[in-house]
Amino acid sequence: MLFIPDLHFNTMILGIDANEANVQRKVGISEYVYQLLLQFHSLASEDKKFIIYLKDKPRDDFPKATPFWQYRVVGPKKMWTQIGLPLNLFLKKDKPDIFFSPGHYAPRFSPVPTVISIMDLAFFHFPDYFTKKDLAQLKSWTGYSVKKARAIITISTSSKDDIIKLYGTSIDRVHVVYLGIKNTVTLKPHIYSMQELQTKYGISKDFVLFVGTLQPRKNISRLIEAFSLLLKDKSYQGSPIQLVIVGKKGWQYEEILESPKKFGIEDKVKFLDFVPDDELVMLYKNALCFLFPSLYEGFGLPILEAMKLGCPVITSNVSSMPEAGGDAAIYVDPENVEDIAKKLEKVLSDSKLRSEMVEKGKKQVQKFNWDKTAKETLAILEQVAMK
Repeated sequence: MLFIPDLHFNTMILGIDANEANVQRKVGISEYVYQLLLQFHSLASEDKKFIIYLKDKPRDDFPKATPFWQYRVVGPKKMWTQIGLPLNLFLKKDKPDIFFSPGHYAPRFSPVPTVISIMDLAFFHFPDYFTKKDLAQLKSWTGYSVKKARAIITISTSSKDDIIKLYGTSIDRVHVVYLGIKNTVTLKPHIYSMQELQTKYGISKDFVLFVGTLQPRKNISRLIEAFSLLLKDKSYQGSPIQLVIVGKKGWQYEEILESPKKFGIEDKVKFLDFVPDDELVMLYKNALCFLFPSLYEGFGLPILEAMKLGCPVITSNVSSMPEAGGDAAIYVDPENVEDIAKKLEKVLSDSKLRSEMVEKGKKQVQKFNWDKTAKETLAILEQVAMK
């Protein structure tokens, strides 16, 4: 058991639900929670102690325990947010001063003031893309959590507007904290050559890149149809150019996998499933452009990841994506296949435009970093705790 010293009487104790990050493959909210943990760990001190709550023991890649950074594995796992976690918060003497659930679900009952984070409200906009069970749970638990939370953190002004509109919560309870971008310096992409990856994955030298979970909201079927329209242009007939789609299977992905055959371009589309970060860096760096015509995003982190790695970005003109892309991206109507194809052709045919987009992208990404995300999040938690 970790020795706990006598702390200064002004020490603030912050509890964090870190289950989302306690997985091997971290994408989306898992990556968000993990990056916050890394930054919070560096901020732990005599006046800020963190207790990290988990269903299972922390993975090896989690920050090491210290007197001011402790792990608390709580059971039972079933109905954890509803039973196990609340009971622990009630029964333990060293309660946190504030509890942060960086997901939609706060503890059902809690003696501790709670702050939650909401990435997006896609389940309201696209209910047909969720199973009945998941949809019912998301609506019920998110509604409860919003009602009980002292403050709500979200990742874009678009999502903030959704929360206020759909839940009728006051504007001063919802705070926008933009996400950061993963540090690629530590990934060592130089151990691969693009030629190696071309051989490994069967990728052409010239390719358009998409990165995201295979699910209807990502609009991948229209992306594939738009790419098929591009290939009908005389300039691209006989061209070796390919569409490379990176992402694990989510839900309702069958239509996506069938789309290349439907539009007659089976040999022009590559599905790569999950790709390790160091290989993904090389794909971003070597793609002609990154095409991300999603129907809805809470933030659109892949947009910034592409920009950071010098890849021109084409994305949607809806929800939060213009916030992420700024003036560095080219925008499309995600429901208009012809518009997607037209903008793609425009970017691919103009090397000068691509270079300008790359330079603007480098400036845009400077607005977003995980250190800033963590410090702004921590400031909100401390403010709520002191109230």
